[in-house]
Amino acid sequence: QRIHTGAKPFVCDDCGKSFRQSSTLITHRRIHTGEAPYACGYCGKNFRVSSNFVRHRRIHTGEKPYACADCGKSFTDKSTLTQHRRVHTGEKPYRCADC
Repeated sequence: QRIHTGAKPFVCDDCGKSFRQSSTLITHRRIHTGEAPYACGYCGKNFRVSSNFVRHRRIHTGEKPYACADCGKSFTDKSTLTQHRRVHTGEKPYRCADC
């Protein structure tokens, strides 16, 4: 419902930034507190956001869950696969300001 109304009732006491969900505010607050509860068991690096931790852990495990349907090449994150797909599609989403 908040997506449709634009309501952001969860406000950060430190900086005033507003959020639609309380969980997003909790994650945001870690910027101010320095809390990084997700620790890598391989190298000890800590992360504030679990998805960043999961992506980092793939460096150590070698997991590459995103595979190209055209050539089979695999990637650690979805955005890298999206960039790679342009090799096959020829898509060039960025226009040169000089051309």
